[in-house]
Amino acid sequence: MTDDDARGFQAGQSALTVRVPEAEPLVRAWRDRLDPSAAAGIPAHVTVLFPFIAASRVDEGVCAAVHEVVGRHRSFEARFDHCGRFPGVLYLAPEPDTGFRRLTEAIVERWPEHPPFGGQFDDIVPHLTVARGQDEAVLEEAEAGLLTGLPVVARVSSVDLLVHDGARWRGRASFPLA
Repeated sequence: MTDDDARGFQAGQSALTVRVPEAEPLVRAWRDRLDPSAAAGIPAHVTVLFPFIAASRVDEGVCAAVHEVVGRHRSFEARFDHCGRFPGVLYLAPEPDTGFRRLTEAIVERWPEHPPFGGQFDDIVPHLTVARGQDEAVLEEAEAGLLTGLPVVARVSSVDLLVHDGARWRGRASFPLA
């Protein structure tokens, strides 16, 4: 097993995510083809925090703290009715995105040494990535295909802890919202 795989993920990384199974019928084929995280075992999701604590440091105390932080938030509904873009990235945008933002802010408040995406971005933009590292023509094709299947409405009721074992991302724990 290598420490780094071809998709840029590293063994021992962890992430907190919200699975969006309601989106899978629409996005699965696109993600399988255009999003390296799908091939690495990550389902359709909105990231709450990546990278999170190194997997080797995630113990019962960390899980209890995540459970407590996440449990202070009520479950909510999100509607994905349009696409958005970052350079080379196509995503579904949740509306409202406030619930996702609050989850991220609460986790970062508890673990400020782990800013979202390593502090690369100034603003939190909740999103469900469909394609990454693709040229504009591919993104346009995917977006046209997605728009015909929108909206997707999802019930957000838990946050999952995923860890990368050097080959794939695996679920380690799930934390329910209130």
